[in-house]
Amino acid sequence: MKNTVVLVGAPVQTGTNIQGCLMGPDALRTAGLQVSLEALGYSVIDRGNILPEASRDRVHSNSAVHHLSETISWTEKLHDVALAEIREGHLPVFLGGDHSMAAGTVSGIARAAAEAGEEQFVLWLDAHPDFHNLSTTTSGNLHGTPAAYFCGLSGFEGYYPELNTTIKPENICMMGLRSVDNAERAALQKTGIETYDMRRIDENGVVKPINEFLERVKAANGRLHLSFDVDFLDPDIAPAVGTTVPGGATFREAHLIMEMLCDSQLVTSVDLVELNPFLDVRGRTATLMADLVSSLFGKQVLDHPNRA
Repeated sequence: MKNTVVLVGAPVQTGTNIQGCLMGPDALRTAGLQVSLEALGYSVIDRGNILPEASRDRVHSNSAVHHLSETISWTEKLHDVALAEIREGHLPVFLGGDHSMAAGTVSGIARAAAEAGEEQFVLWLDAHPDFHNLSTTTSGNLHGTPAAYFCGLSGFEGYYPELNTTIKPENICMMGLRSVDNAERAALQKTGIETYDMRRIDENGVVKPINEFLERVKAANGRLHLSFDVDFLDPDIAPAVGTTVPGGATFREAHLIMEMLCDSQLVTSVDLVELNPFLDVRGRTATLMADLVSSLFGKQVLDHPNRA
């Protein structure tokens, strides 16, 4: 992995109807994320918390949709920041904030990869695929739409920024799914995105699917973006999320995935999303997320020299 890690706080909570995600970036800082990364030998730059430009009012025909204008402004801002950081050769870690922010971060890093003539891949760790468009969402919560947007699906035209580059569906692996709406299921089946719900993980474990996906990234000489939603984890170990879904990844499964990603040396950018400290228990979830990121960047209990 690149030696310079840039922390970018994105206190986004316009994509959800539950308040508290705007405190996520500072909770991750309080949990010692920067100190942990520096102890592992990385040079860490903290950009602080960014803010979007003032938004012009936009209204969609789907009356359920809320905070559309503000979410679009966040998308534009995060796209530009992600693009700039990748162009500078940094490894950005975006501290969220709700998952609507991925519309901006992923579209930005995808554009940077295209400029370099390289394939961009996305590992999506989430209980939800976030594959609605502006018309199909019934909750109106735009944190349920970013993956559909950066894949270039219809339903965003005239509202969200026009994409220079989209993520190819075959370059996406979604793991941990256990809450998928009918409209999302139909859209996913048309795209061919690789999906692993918790039943498939229970049957096969995490090692085989992660290894197979990483081999594809490596074979393409590609870049890998990790988008990590707190609700990927079981709420028993990570309660600080507004969209808790029982049956998530265990402590050991999550650390194993992070260690495998570290071994691959393929990760070039990261989202940490949906941490809501207002719902946490004495910082338990923020501390766990910071610890998982440390595993991603090389923290080990013991050295394993026999690893491939």
